[in-house]
Amino acid sequence: MRVFVTGASGFIGSAVVPELIGAGHQVVGLARSDAAAAALAAAGAEVRRGDLDDLDSLREGAAGADGVIHLAYNHDFSQYEAAARTETRVIETFGAALEGSGRPLVIAAGTAGLPAGRVGTERDLPDPDHPLRARSLAAQSALALAGRGVRSSAVRLAPSVHSELKSGFVGLLVDIARAKGVSGYIGDGSNRWPAVHRLDAARLFRLALENAPAGSALHGVADEGVPIRAVAEVIGRHLDVPVAEIPREDAGGHFGWLATLLAADVPASSALTRELLGWQPTCPGLLDDLEKGHYFEDPAA
Repeated sequence: MRVFVTGASGFIGSAVVPELIGAGHQVVGLARSDAAAAALAAAGAEVRRGDLDDLDSLREGAAGADGVIHLAYNHDFSQYEAAARTETRVIETFGAALEGSGRPLVIAAGTAGLPAGRVGTERDLPDPDHPLRARSLAAQSALALAGRGVRSSAVRLAPSVHSELKSGFVGLLVDIARAKGVSGYIGDGSNRWPAVHRLDAARLFRLALENAPAGSALHGVADEGVPIRAVAEVIGRHLDVPVAEIPREDAGGHFGWLATLLAADVPASSALTRELLGWQPTCPGLLDDLEKGHYFEDPAA
């Protein structure tokens, strides 16, 4: 396939592009900067200049492709509602370009917007009262495109996507622990986050592009639920800082915008996804990946 990929040079996209090319697909990556364009060209992808506000470029990219993988997103949580509105416009643009064609549209979403306190599955709908509901609703609009002749699917990624690149929410937790001199958790730390390695997630996006039925909600989850206290303990040991509970009333000041997500108990299963697409995660789990030590290398070195 000729695949148009947004966010192609980003944390997830930089793994998805070689995954697609390695499977024999041709990739056209959206680039908003010279650095992103250079990275995509070096990876063997064709470059299309533009960004999420350039709807004409997005429309043309989708119209000229056999399928679309949409990964780009503004993760500045101070502009969360604006980012979700942009996401909705982008999805509507892709839907108009692909309507009636049966071509695939795969988007990135998250499991964090599902009902909390129990193991979420692919059959669950987003919690309408969740603080992250805006992005979840945008993802539902993508799935609804199945009724307009688009083979749409949404890969709900675990809150922790981890890798040797040290990015993602776990990278932020390490940075906070280093800056504050304490590796913290909220409450008793028994609340759980699902997790997935970046390379396993990339393979799932390819499988979704190739084979996911229209309207499929998929879970990019390898570890069903890792207790946050266990994560904090590994971080504390590697940084040689104390591990301590951060009172809920102080969590916002300590963790910033990450506090709400860090306090959530949002385990999730990927059993249905594995059965549907034959996806089997093979990379290290979150705690094993943390123990490898790359998250703790001195950033000044």
